[in-house]
Amino acid sequence: MSEPPVTTLALSIVIPVYNGAASIGELVEALETLDIPGGHEIVLVNDGSPDNSLAICREIIARARIPITLIDHARNFGEHNAVMTGLRHTRGAHVINMDDDLQNPPEEVTRLLAYAQETGADVIYTYYDEKQHAGWRNLGSQFTNWVASFVLDKPKGLYLSSFRCMSAFVVREITRYEGPFPYIDGLILQVTQKIDRLLVRHLPRAVGRSNYTLRRLLRLWMSMFINFSVMPLRISTLTGFALSVIGALGGLAAIIEALFFATPAGWASLFVAVLLLSGVQLMILGIVGEYLGRLYLTANRKPQSVVRDVTRVEPAAEASASPVLLRRQG
Repeated sequence: MSEPPVTTLALSIVIPVYNGAASIGELVEALETLDIPGGHEIVLVNDGSPDNSLAICREIIARARIPITLIDHARNFGEHNAVMTGLRHTRGAHVINMDDDLQNPPEEVTRLLAYAQETGADVIYTYYDEKQHAGWRNLGSQFTNWVASFVLDKPKGLYLSSFRCMSAFVVREITRYEGPFPYIDGLILQVTQKIDRLLVRHLPRAVGRSNYTLRRLLRLWMSMFINFSVMPLRISTLTGFALSVIGALGGLAAIIEALFFATPAGWASLFVAVLLLSGVQLMILGIVGEYLGRLYLTANRKPQSVVRDVTRVEPAAEASASPVLLRRQG
């Protein structure tokens, strides 16, 4: 893998785009007007959007007022894979990652960058007084953050938001990961714990609805739970040990009852015990199988992403500059 581009700007803003045709234009227009000392750029990653997001993004870069890079994935790979692709094309001393849905006000980007520069932290996560998401998704986020506290050694009280600012050092380190199942927060916590947080506003979704379904959230949760920890295997071992102890005690009680009292009754309890043990065994086998399956896909070099082409414009260097196609694949 090639090294990331040389840092030449103060800030890069990475935006994964999926079904974002109705909002990405307004977002980019607002970001272009930000006054960032040292300059800033925008990196758009079209992650196989089924709508006309790619066409809208091409219109955006045709009239760009700041450096903009447009990366087109050959198919949909998921938000974290798209972010990883975008990070590899950044040139900023700091990199901010944000969604394309306008729920994070563009003016908060300036505050987030200033706070990162002031504190010197490697990563600044944002958090909200109130998240403007559906209730089921808020519960899912809370559960994921709770699990991450144990699995990823997450600092207490830290909310893992997708609106975050990273230093170029952290970006360089996490983009070394080439596996097919990236989880940005897991990679960050493997690199550094020099992390701070900033309270920002969170707005209701301007148009459309969230692209995250329960299935997508489950896949993301599995990437965090399986790819960045052996905790599930340890839990399986402890569960097996605990059930063995309970079984031994139950067996001893049954022997004592048979010898000194009456023949133990309890076909119903035996049936429940068999179902419980069978369920636990299948669950443990499933966890082990998930580890093996992901190892198999990684060993067979399942791609993290496939880039069809990369287009970059540099209007600051030349007012009449045309989009330049940097690479084409597929």
